[in-house]
Amino acid sequence: MTGRSREGTKCKFGGVLLVLVLLMSAVFSGCGTAGAGSGEEQILIWTDGGRVDTVRELAAGFTGQYEVPVRVQELAFEDIRDQLKLAAPAGEGPDIVVGAHDWLGELVANGLVEPVDLGEKREDFDEVALEAFTYDGRLYGVPYGTEALALMYNEELVPEPPETWEDLKDTARRLQEEGAVDQGYVLQEADPYHAYPIYTGFGGYVFGQQPDGSYDPSDLGLDSPGSVEAAREIRGMVEEGLLRSNIDFETMHSLFFDGRSAMFFTGPWSLGDVQEAGVEYAIAPLPEMEQQPQPFVGAQGFMASAYSENKILARTFLTEYLATEEAMRTIYEGITIGPAWVSLQDDASEDIQVFTESAQNGQPLPAIPQMSAVFTEWENAMTFLFEGQGAPEEVMSNAAREIRAELDE
Repeated sequence: MTGRSREGTKCKFGGVLLVLVLLMSAVFSGCGTAGAGSGEEQILIWTDGGRVDTVRELAAGFTGQYEVPVRVQELAFEDIRDQLKLAAPAGEGPDIVVGAHDWLGELVANGLVEPVDLGEKREDFDEVALEAFTYDGRLYGVPYGTEALALMYNEELVPEPPETWEDLKDTARRLQEEGAVDQGYVLQEADPYHAYPIYTGFGGYVFGQQPDGSYDPSDLGLDSPGSVEAAREIRGMVEEGLLRSNIDFETMHSLFFDGRSAMFFTGPWSLGDVQEAGVEYAIAPLPEMEQQPQPFVGAQGFMASAYSENKILARTFLTEYLATEEAMRTIYEGITIGPAWVSLQDDASEDIQVFTESAQNGQPLPAIPQMSAVFTEWENAMTFLFEGQGAPEEVMSNAAREIRAELDE
């Protein structure tokens, strides 16, 4: 790549740079067309509607720099993974998909995505974002952002955020007793994701982690002493009236947006709605519990299809064009998420900085296939805790037993 800056220089077909020789080798050998039978050398990217405008802006930048056409196809976010499984082996899939790190367990197991080598550029990325996109010791995507829960609170009702869990409960209790809110702190019922900071804050966990950070599916922790203690805490708050049953995701948000609640755990996805609602809000770190709570971390990124017939082009897009501050800034300006590119984090808004710091203290949502066996029983356990069905230790023990039985099948 002699003669190129990290942000790249404009390349011409038939130009003098070595990278161009590599890029066009497929043309000279007469092999390879883009996914979906395009009949010409190009890149096809699949993304969802929330990111499509930003990805199209990136595509235009890459085409301007390399004179390689890039097509961007919009799919529903929840359809991308399933469609890739069908289309890629048939030669009709994309070269690159934009999606979530927790798809990796399924995608890697089915041989659908390629490892990525960022070389020295790894140091430019947030470590937790790289950890999230690492599976079996190999990096399978170029992350652009992270998401994790922090405390959103109404500044008119809560002038200073609670630093500890006991402070949060005291504040919620006082606001409810004064009649200032319907509910001081809100957690939806069958929701392990938003409850996970409580589990980890009391010493619980979902799967144990190896020294390298990878998850050990043989070590299920939902019936560990810490998880049982968290379950007792949740049940106790329900019995006191600090948590209430029959609260779903929409209700949790509408209570806060309408000023009928004061605090809840959420991520950067709520910022647009709360700003539109006109609530005087602020974001604070998760309150300290018996130990530092660790939320699940979600990472978003670009992954290369293992079935791409333009792998050199796709690799160049990811490692030479996307993995630059200029491209990452384009993403940050277009998508509300904590930037995975480290040098952009100080430029982020105060809200995003708090979410980013929370992610750095969190645990990547397990991408291992065994996670699919966890959520249904865990959601059921959360419902039982809210509905008062069974002792907390029994609820968690039963859930763990059912999950282990499914994992052993």
